[in-house]
Amino acid sequence: MKRSEINLRIREGIAFFDRMGFKLPPFAFFTREDWQKEAADAAEIFDLQLGWDVTAFGGPDFLRTGLLLFTLRNGRAGDGRYRKPYAEKIMMVRENQVTPCHFHWKKCEDIINRGGGNLVVELYHADPTRNRLVSGSFPISVNGLRRTMEPGEKLILTPGESVCLESIHAHRFYGEPGRGEVLVGEVSMVNDDENDNCFLDGVIRFDPVEEDEPPEWIPAADYRKFVTEADHA
Repeated sequence: MKRSEINLRIREGIAFFDRMGFKLPPFAFFTREDWQKEAADAAEIFDLQLGWDVTAFGGPDFLRTGLLLFTLRNGRAGDGRYRKPYAEKIMMVRENQVTPCHFHWKKCEDIINRGGGNLVVELYHADPTRNRLVSGSFPISVNGLRRTMEPGEKLILTPGESVCLESIHAHRFYGEPGRGEVLVGEVSMVNDDENDNCFLDGVIRFDPVEEDEPPEWIPAADYRKFVTEADHA
């Protein structure tokens, strides 16, 4: 992705979260200069990659296949400095903007429609030990109620509804056409995007970035690119 598009998408995300009445933490608005001033006290933010995340999953069209999210809190398994066993994200999902099919080997998560349009979640039965989809129906919890789903079946979450996804639940999601953008929350076990994502379409999680303009805000994946190790040692 070009840095200019990342800047644009974060700018759009800030406006969207504001329209939805969702308040981001102060560091969501830090400039590069702000980060350099606060770096000595920001080890938790840097180490756990809290903050902005913009991805097109390696593709050419963010609006077709992409996601903007903000990681609000996180922990790290086995690290005594960061003992939280949970994580939380907030996302902006557009109509027909697809997050590709994937599952997690470790993370169990609740996906929550916090407001706006409807979220379509396509669900599949995964075998995490063999990194593939399998046939047959499978159980899932929707709004705390047990349901049985068939592979590829669409679950539509209206505002206030949620689904609990375990490692056997591969999922692909997008905003329902004609319903508008969706404010999507995620409450989960510790999040590790580098080691706990299995994308079944062969996409990549983090895009290479073309630096065509300076960053207005620094995504979590770029902290150490723009804020030196010396600044937060």
